[in-house]
Amino acid sequence: MSEARAYLGIGSNVGDKVAMLAEAVDRLGAVPGIRIVARSHDYRTPPWGDTDQDWFLNGALGVDTRLSPHDLLSACLAAETAMGRVRERRWGPRIIDIDVLYYAGAEVDDERLVLPHRYVRERAFVLVPLAEIAPDLAIGGESVTEALSKLDRSGIERI
Repeated sequence: MSEARAYLGIGSNVGDKVAMLAEAVDRLGAVPGIRIVARSHDYRTPPWGDTDQDWFLNGALGVDTRLSPHDLLSACLAAETAMGRVRERRWGPRIIDIDVLYYAGAEVDDERLVLPHRYVRERAFVLVPLAEIAPDLAIGGESVTEALSKLDRSGIERI
């Protein structure tokens, strides 16, 4: 399989958040078939969805991969599990979260994976770091920058 460009979102709001994001990047970069080609700065962001929890640290990665979209998702989930992620409640606190946001224009909608990510254009905490590394990336007919211009960015700070 030839390489495809994909974008991942990473986040943590438990423990040493900076170390968690760095470890996630290291783990993903060590997976055969994944090459990290861009990493945003880390951004402190308010919690979203379930807001009764600590602030998050979020970032975005650009990767070139020979993995299929589903295999890339499996690699992300394996990294989360290896780092101790336990899924206790939807949008709740997490030691690490790694989401496949976009995969080379692929459209996938099944029980395991939705691409582009279902909420990518609705979440400033995803788009701010993504805009840093891929401002002109078109998702759903508009660029990341255009989608971000419609959202409230209050509370998001570059670290």
